[in-house]
Order: sequence, then structure tokens, then C-alpha cells
Amino acid sequence: MNYIIYDLEFNQKYPDSTETKSDNTSSLPFEIIQIGALKLNESFETISKFNALIKPTVYPKIHPYVESLTKISNSKVSLCKSFVKVYEDFLKFIDKDEIVLCVWGTSDIKELIRNVKFYNLPSSSIPKYYIDVQRYASKHLNAPKKSRIGLKTAVDILNIQVNGEFHDAFNDAYYTGEVFKHIYNNTIKPDIYQFDFHKRAAEPKEKIDTAALIDQFEKMYNREMSPEEKSMIKLAYIMGKTRQFIIKEK
Repeated sequence: MNYIIYDLEFNQKYPDSTETKSDNTSSLPFEIIQIGALKLNESFETISKFNALIKPTVYPKIHPYVESLTKISNSKVSLCKSFVKVYEDFLKFIDKDEIVLCVWGTSDIKELIRNVKFYNLPSSSIPKYYIDVQRYASKHLNAPKKSRIGLKTAVDILNIQVNGEFHDAFNDAYYTGEVFKHIYNNTIKPDIYQFDFHKRAAEPKEKIDTAALIDQFEKMYNREMSPEEKSMIKLAYIMGKTRQFIIKEK
């Protein structure tokens, strides 16, 4: 059995964008612009690496916040492969070995599948077994109950050498792998990720996945959200759902 430690970076809708609902962008709030990964064997030895920037096509202009956070600019991705091509390369990297995905929070699995489905690509080759390294690291490092520790914080506490900037998909995959090696024990077992989006249509009501929402904010800011910040994020979502702040364009 091998482990694929991977991380993603995303772009999102640019301010004052002219994109409309007809573009079907609502089903893809985060467009993948980088995939970084390492393949480890059962002895946690690195046997292969993967690092690819992706030219965005849904949101062609890199959001200013994304560029500031990731240092990924329009010029860096303008000549890169599309997601479809990079996804093909990533599947070849995964290969057909018995694989367990290792991620820092489950949002990267969810967004990978969302991007795959947006382009009508097959998702059956994505391994279903995964380990949420963030969850186990938070428990190992005695984070407060129901809270998640940030990747940089875990790296600092475990005295892992920092060789590159955070918020780079390959670097973050490397750090996730190093944390995994430090905390691994026999009680850590893979789970099966459920990603059948077809069931959503049959549900009578929609419910926000607040845990995934908070995970995404913590990934973007690379730190744990405080209770006050979590409450504000949830409140902002609820207020947005009321549509009371919608401005009709003329």
C-alpha cells in the first residue's frame, strides 16, 4: 500500500467579474490552479513527486487575494496545462496501486471531486480511502475539543524544518507528509470518503456543511479560527441566504 499526500491551491471569482450565472460558475466556487503531491511507500519513503500549476479557464484572472496568498500570478499560469490535462497526469502519478489519500482536512478531496465533475471527467480512479492528517494531528497535539490545528502551527510544534513557503501546494503536501510521519501510530486508520453528489437532488432541504466551511477558511488563513470568527462566518452565511443584501444591476 502507498500513500498519496496531496494539497491544492484554488482561484475564485475575480472582483467585478462579468461572468454570469449562465457560465455555470456557481457549481465551481473554487477552481484548482495547483496540485502538489508526494507518493510514500509503507515505510514512509518518498518514491515519487508531483507538482503542477494549472491555467484557470473558469476564472481566468487570478484573484488578488489568491495571488497574495499563494504567489501564483497570471503570468505563471498563462502557459500551463488545463485542469483536464493535469488531472490526466495526476491519475498517472497515482497509478493503480493500492492507495490511501492523506490530506490536511477533507476540503481538498471535496474540491478535487467537484472540479472533476465540473468537467465531466471520471472520478472513479480517485482513491476512496483517505486519512485526514489534520484531525489526527489536532488530537495528537491536544488541540481544544472540536477545533482543528493549522498546518504551520503543527509544523512549528513538531519542530519540522521549514524549507519553503506555506500556501504552495507542493510545499504544503510535503509538510503534511512530515506531520503524518511524526504522529503516525497503529490507531490511525483510513476512512472511506463519501462523494456521491447525485444524492443532493433527492434531499428536500439543503444544509450548509459548517465543518467544511470552517475548514476552508482555516486552510486559506493557515490557522485555527477562533470561536468568535466561526460564529461570524456562520452568521455571514445565514445573512447572505436571506438575500437582503442583493443589489440588482441595471
